[in-house]
Amino acid sequence: MLDWKNESHGKSALLIEGARRIGKSTIVKEFAKKEYKSYILIDFNIAGSKIFSLFDNLNDLDFLFIFLQAEYNTTLYERKSVIVFDEVQQCPKARRAIKYLVADGRYDYIETSSLISIHKNVSDITIPSEEERISMNPMDYEEFRWALCDRTSLDMMRHMFTNTKGLGDEINRKYMRDLRLYMLIGGMPQAVSEYLGTNSLEAVDKTKRKIIDLYEEDFNKLDKTGKLGKLFMSIPSQLSRNANRFAPSSVIKGVEPDKLRDLLICLEQSKTANFSYHADDPNVGMSLSRDDSRFKIYLADTGLFITLCFWDKDFTDNIIYQKLLTDKLQTNLGYIYENLVAQYLLHRMVGVRNLVCRQVPAFHGWV
Repeated sequence: MLDWKNESHGKSALLIEGARRIGKSTIVKEFAKKEYKSYILIDFNIAGSKIFSLFDNLNDLDFLFIFLQAEYNTTLYERKSVIVFDEVQQCPKARRAIKYLVADGRYDYIETSSLISIHKNVSDITIPSEEERISMNPMDYEEFRWALCDRTSLDMMRHMFTNTKGLGDEINRKYMRDLRLYMLIGGMPQAVSEYLGTNSLEAVDKTKRKIIDLYEEDFNKLDKTGKLGKLFMSIPSQLSRNANRFAPSSVIKGVEPDKLRDLLICLEQSKTANFSYHADDPNVGMSLSRDDSRFKIYLADTGLFITLCFWDKDFTDNIIYQKLLTDKLQTNLGYIYENLVAQYLLHRMVGVRNLVCRQVPAFHGWV
């Protein structure tokens, strides 16, 4: 975000996309407070009709800025203020307006969104070329350790594995326990905050269930038939089969290929799940041999994955919590680690794509 601000100088807007409850709004507000003299955050989930109507006609930008300053009781300063469009997918006209607002040049603009690429959210607008996109994912393991006030473990692991000395059995067991705790809690900010406040995995599980309920409600809004939600909820059972591909026909039957493809695209674009496609030639340029008909699906957050594994059972019946905490994980539960590896690899790719200039330890350094 800071690179965008320093390099763009108002010539582009920043779009931060990610799943619901990932922490987009929180981090944008903190960034705006720290990096700008003032900011206005328009939450389109709660904004009134007057705010929405501002973007019907952009012939008078002076009026738009005056109205926003009066409505939010905030003074905007030229080239020293930022306007945030929070959950901009709720107001496609505001996203369309980015082209003209950036051209005006008075202020910076940041957009946050979930489900931003879903067809109904872009069908009637021209996507502004003035957007720079970055993706936000659940907290990775390093960020999780930071939340627990631990800023030394990862540096130590980097050093030990770089020098090929290893950690020793006792230290390795401790770090494996730490990793398993991350797997149980996950990287959703609300779940991590609940753990820090209560030290209770049962309370954390309840928080994760609320997030999953929210996702399921979103899916049911996007697909009234409920098939999209079924695909999402079936991810753990599909992975537990140890098959080499996801089999949507075993989850939802009798769906036409075009409809099925739309559902899978919608699930992938929701950012709640990570897709891994088969490549016939796993060398440089793997996309050239990508097979879209063969894929596996993982949850974007392993903590949510564990809760979803035992969705129909009470927390006290969730043997995965028990086995992970006591280091009794059986081989038939190895698909949990598979989901974790997929999540980690995506973080690595997103980090490179977003030019995140910090080193992340190699996964083999953890397990």
